[in-house]
Amino acid sequence: MDLLTRIRGPRDLDRLDSEQLDRLAGEIRTFLVEAVSKTGGHLGPNLGVVELTIALHRVFESPQDKVLFDTGHQSYVHKLLTGRQDFSKLKSKGGLSGYPSRAESEHDVIENSHASTVLGWADGLAKANEVLGKDDHVVAVIGDGALTGGMAWEALNNIAAAKDRPLVIVVNDNERSYAPTIGGLANHLATLRTTDGYERFLARGKDLLERTPVVGRPLYETLHGAKKGLKDFIAPQGMFEDLGLKYVGPIDGHDIEALESALQRAKRFGGPVIVHCLTEKGRGYTPALEDEADRFHAVGKIHPDTGLPISTSGLDWTSVFGEEMVRLGHEREDVVAITAAMLQPVGLGKFEEAFPDRIYDVGIAEQHGAVSAAGLATGGLHPVFAVYATFLNRAFDQVLMDVALHKCGVTFVLDRAGVTGTDGASHNGMWDMSILQCVPTLRIAAPRDADQVRAQLREAVDVDDAPTVVRFSKGAVGPAVKAVSTVGGMDVLREAGTDAPDVLLVSVGALAPMCLEIATLLDAQGISTTVVDPRWVKPVDEALAPLAAQHRVVVTVEDNSRAGGVGSAIAQALRDADVDVPLRDFGIPPVFLDHASRGEVMAEIGLTAPDIARQVTGLVAKLDGRYESRAVAPVRD
Repeated sequence: MDLLTRIRGPRDLDRLDSEQLDRLAGEIRTFLVEAVSKTGGHLGPNLGVVELTIALHRVFESPQDKVLFDTGHQSYVHKLLTGRQDFSKLKSKGGLSGYPSRAESEHDVIENSHASTVLGWADGLAKANEVLGKDDHVVAVIGDGALTGGMAWEALNNIAAAKDRPLVIVVNDNERSYAPTIGGLANHLATLRTTDGYERFLARGKDLLERTPVVGRPLYETLHGAKKGLKDFIAPQGMFEDLGLKYVGPIDGHDIEALESALQRAKRFGGPVIVHCLTEKGRGYTPALEDEADRFHAVGKIHPDTGLPISTSGLDWTSVFGEEMVRLGHEREDVVAITAAMLQPVGLGKFEEAFPDRIYDVGIAEQHGAVSAAGLATGGLHPVFAVYATFLNRAFDQVLMDVALHKCGVTFVLDRAGVTGTDGASHNGMWDMSILQCVPTLRIAAPRDADQVRAQLREAVDVDDAPTVVRFSKGAVGPAVKAVSTVGGMDVLREAGTDAPDVLLVSVGALAPMCLEIATLLDAQGISTTVVDPRWVKPVDEALAPLAAQHRVVVTVEDNSRAGGVGSAIAQALRDADVDVPLRDFGIPPVFLDHASRGEVMAEIGLTAPDIARQVTGLVAKLDGRYESRAVAPVRD
C-alpha cells in the first residue's frame, strides 16, 4: 500500500507516472477486498471502477469541478482518493457512509443512493454554472443499469437541448446493475461493445502515429474525435448523437491512459458529451467474477481469500417470501412477478427458475413497473411487484392513479421495511405506511413472522379489485409469535387477564416480540396490558375501536414514521368512532437517520422495549394521579 498511503487528495495523483498508476490501481483493489471483507459493503461495483475513478480525478479538479456518482455505491475508490482511507467502521456508527456524504468531504456533492437521478443533478449544476458565469466542469458518472430509469432519459432530453453547455456524462457500462442489465438500451450498448472495429482501427495506428514526430499525437487525437460518418460506418452509436450528444467510445474502462485521453477530449469539447466506458464488475477478485448472480454487488463479512460468508444467519424474510411465491406460482397460473433490476435481492430468483415466462424485470424503473402491473392485472393476471420499501416512494403517483384508481388487483411486496440501518438515510423503509395511507381502497399487511408472511401474501393475491401491500423487515426472521385468540380480523398476542385492563398495545409487523416484552415490563409495574396484532393495518379493523374503549390507554408501536403512520390512522379511527381514550404512538421521528446498525438506530430514536415501557408507565401514572385528584377534590357550594 506504499502508493495508496501517499494519496491524501486528488492532486497527489498528478505526480504519478503510468507504471505507478497501474500499481496504485492494484493496491486499491487489494485494499478494497481486505477492508470490505471485514465490514461488508458494495464490493463488486467498486472493484470495477478503480481505473475510471483515478482517471476522473486526474483530468478534473474536484471539488471545483463537480464529480457526481449515480447511485453512489461505487464511490469507495473516490473516498480513498479524497483522503478517506479508514474503512474500519464502514457503514457503522461513527464510520464512513457506504455512499457519498456531504458531512464527510467537500468532494461529495450529492448523497443520492436511489438510481437514475444524477443526470438531473448534473443538468441543474451545469445550468447554474452558465447563469453564474462559472467555467467549472460537471461530470456525471452513471451505470448502464441506471440508464434504464426513465428519469435519466428525461434529463438527457434536457441536457441535449443546450449544445454549448459543458457537461460530461460518463457511462460506466459493466452490463449490470445488481444483475445483468436488460432491455432495449442494454441491447444497444451490447452492440457498441461488440462492434469494436473503430477502437481496433485506432489501436492499430496508435503506435505508428505516436512515433511520428510533431504531428503524431495530434493526429491520433483527431482520429479519436472523428466525425459521426466514420464512426457510424464502424460502430452504430447513433442513438446518442441523434439526441444531440457528442459520443466518445467505447473506451476500455481499465486503461487509464485511454480513459484520460477520452476525458480530456470531452472536457475540451464545450458541450454535452457522453464518454462510454466498458468496465468489469468485480474486476481483479476471482470470487466476485465467479458470482454470476450479482458479482458481489453487496456482501456481508466474508473470508477475503474465498469470498465465503464468515457466518450465516437464520431464515430471512426475503427467502420466506421467495419460497412462498414459488408455491403460489405452482397453484395459480395467473400469478406473475415483477422486479426493478433486483431479482435476487428481493427473493425472486427461484420464481424465475420455476417460471421464466412469468417474471418481468423492468430495469431501474419503479414507476413503469407499477403501471405495467396495472396493465397485467387488467389483462387478467395477478402481478406481484417486489421492491424495497424505500424505492416504492418513487412510484407513488402510479400506485395512486394507475393501480388504485383503476381498481387493479396488484400486490406490492415491500422488502427492507422499517429501519434498515447501515445503508443510511435513503434506504430506511420508513415512509411506506405513511404515504400509502391516503390511497383509497389500498390495503396494507404487516406480517409479524414467517408464518404470517406466507398467510398474508396469499390473502393479498386473493384481492382482485384493489392494490394490496405486504411489507416486512430486513434480515433474519425470529420465531413464530402465536395468537392466543382473535378479535375481528386481529390476532390477540397477549390477554390482560383482567376485566378492567389498563393498556391496549397495538403491535405492527415485526415489532411483535418487542411489544410482548413491553407488556411484560408493564406487568411488573402492575399495569395490565392487552397486545394485539392487526395483521392488516390499513384499513383499521372495525373491531379495534370497541376494544380500545375497554382500556384506559391505547399505545401503538410501528417501524414507520410517526407522521401519518399507523398510529395516526388508528387515532383518527377512534375519533370517528367517538372513543375518547388517550393514545400514544411510538415510531420513527420524521428525520433522516444516520447510518448505524438497526439496533443502534432503534436505541437512538427510543424505539426499544425499556424506553417505551418507561413512557407508558409514566402515562398511566399520570392518569392515576388525575383520577385520584378528582376523587379527593373538595366539593364547593
